[in-house]
Amino acid sequence: MELMYKSTRSNETATASEAILKGLASDGGLFVPVTLPKLSVDIDELKGMSYQEVAYLVMKEFLTDFTEEELKSCIAKAYDSKFDTEEIAPIVKADGAYYLELFHGATIAFKDMALSILPHLLTTSAKKNNVKNEIVILTATSGDTGKAALAGFADVENTRIVVFYPKGGVSPIQEKQMVTQKGANTHVVGIKGNFDQAQSGVKAIFGNKELEKELDAAGFQFSSANSINIGRLVPQVVYYVYSYAKLLAEGEIEKGEKINVVVPTGNFGNILAAYYAKNMGLPIAKLICASNDNKVLYDFFETGSYDKNREFILTTSPSMDILISSNLERLIYKIAGCDDVKNKELMTALVTEGKYEITEDMKAELKDFYGNYATEAETADIIKAIYGDTGYIIDTHTAVAAKVYKKYKEATKDETKSVIASTASPFKFTRSVMNAIDPKYDAMGDFELVDELSKIGNVAVPNAIEEIRTAPVLHDTVVEVDEMTDAVKKFLGL
Repeated sequence: MELMYKSTRSNETATASEAILKGLASDGGLFVPVTLPKLSVDIDELKGMSYQEVAYLVMKEFLTDFTEEELKSCIAKAYDSKFDTEEIAPIVKADGAYYLELFHGATIAFKDMALSILPHLLTTSAKKNNVKNEIVILTATSGDTGKAALAGFADVENTRIVVFYPKGGVSPIQEKQMVTQKGANTHVVGIKGNFDQAQSGVKAIFGNKELEKELDAAGFQFSSANSINIGRLVPQVVYYVYSYAKLLAEGEIEKGEKINVVVPTGNFGNILAAYYAKNMGLPIAKLICASNDNKVLYDFFETGSYDKNREFILTTSPSMDILISSNLERLIYKIAGCDDVKNKELMTALVTEGKYEITEDMKAELKDFYGNYATEAETADIIKAIYGDTGYIIDTHTAVAAKVYKKYKEATKDETKSVIASTASPFKFTRSVMNAIDPKYDAMGDFELVDELSKIGNVAVPNAIEEIRTAPVLHDTVVEVDEMTDAVKKFLGL
């Protein structure tokens, strides 16, 4: 049976492939499945399966208008030698938790897990829907999405990609990864502003009907690689199912035993994928949402009020420096009883007043979630402590999750086995990580730090870092926020 998608803000519907192509519904809403599907196989059957096999069994339930051949082809092209480990997402047991390492792809961040498959889902969707236009991917990044999307789409035919990032608001390694990106169809633009401004700017370009007509006349159409695209969200559900099957296979848990999932959270897509996995029937107890000093989500889970009217804080976990968590809208729609009118009312309030408040009934629907946050000092302290106790080195985002998990255990005395989503390699944030371990490292250069981290952690330097050591800068455009549309048009020759 075909699973349809509908907008969170109206009755607009689409097939899976149409939703992937559009990225955003025409009313500005996000596409969500009309019903959340269930896993069609017993969890026991997944135990001996490869990542690719689990991916097919999960994704086929969501992407019902893809043939088996189409979907398996997309999966095979995505999860191949780009990943530096055959398992794709290995699990490391350390410090009383299971770290699900989601950073073994081409750009050493969890975004690779979805962005290595999205280009193939998108080009397949274009063929299925007889799209003749060239697809222009437009995305805003707080650091990781940008490079992962660039790497995924570089030189993919009939696509172009434009990435906007906050100049000065990403780590030096993150910036170097983006501005050295090869591919004639890639364009990277720094903006004089923060991530929320970049994201709002991209949404405004998507909503510009005049520009849409101009593009169509020139043979182009926009699509999105941000986590608002359902083609990003569905592949993320896979690794939670895979991690459970892996723990089962290794005898770490019994069949049916519930686990907690801890996710460092910015745009809310990664933890929403865990929520979808739970709804598919995966035995997940608590969904633990970890924030940094930009704790808008923690405050939301505490009070039921979402308020972005606050100082924007630059932290050592920049991928989480976000005050508008776009994917939260999908959860709001669900807890509002799939009421698009109520959801639209709340999202309008967010735009006009910068805040909204959910009802008591909606609040009751959030009982599976726990929110907390880690300060900058706490983030550094836990990196140092885990390294000192175990020799295992984690990045700053994973550290936020590790600290929040400790706070959760202290508050609840809950000893349920827990999987922590380890979302980036420590090599992506070497200075922050090494400074946390010992301030003496601050005197070293960026690539000296890379080599030192490799030495003390006894881990090889990832290829993603090696290849940017001497790579030339190919993208140096920086614009004001109000010049973003012009930057896109210039790149497209309009």
